[in-house]
Amino acid sequence: MSLIPEKGLQFKVYLNKTDVLGVAEGNFPNIEITTSEVKGAGLAGSIDSPGVGQIGPMTVSLTWRSITKNITKLLNPNAHTIEMHADHQEFNSSLGIIEHTHIYVFMKGRTKNANLGNLVINDATGTQTEIEVYYLKVEINESEVVEIDKPNYIYKIHGVDYLTQVRKNLGM
Repeated sequence: MSLIPEKGLQFKVYLNKTDVLGVAEGNFPNIEITTSEVKGAGLAGSIDSPGVGQIGPMTVSLTWRSITKNITKLLNPNAHTIEMHADHQEFNSSLGIIEHTHIYVFMKGRTKNANLGNLVINDATGTQTEIEVYYLKVEINESEVVEIDKPNYIYKIHGVDYLTQVRKNLGM
């Protein structure tokens, strides 16, 4: 079977599991592993060494069609639970049919920037929200592929937690 990933077909964004936030366009957080330069005797040059599980700021940005009461809840200074459910379309070239994949992204974070947008006759407001994410979980067809939990030292990729020994060494 040869599946060809084609496109994201639809998605919805929820606040606290039940409130649909609105019609949006957005991006998933960028996972940037922090690095430090290793150089000195024994190396012919230097190496930019990634720190296992050490993740830089993860931000999700959402652009909304219009302002809603639920979107303004994101201005609350406390942490928010954001869930994205997406349907991705794939073409099964062996069977000649379209198949659908469920992408689930669960995030916890706090709003760090909000732009209420503008008013234009017969057009979207372009309201924007930027959230700093400290917890991220990604599932594809109910299979967990990524879990990053910064406060609890979890960096799990396809079921392997690469910070298990670190937590043990820290007495956690």
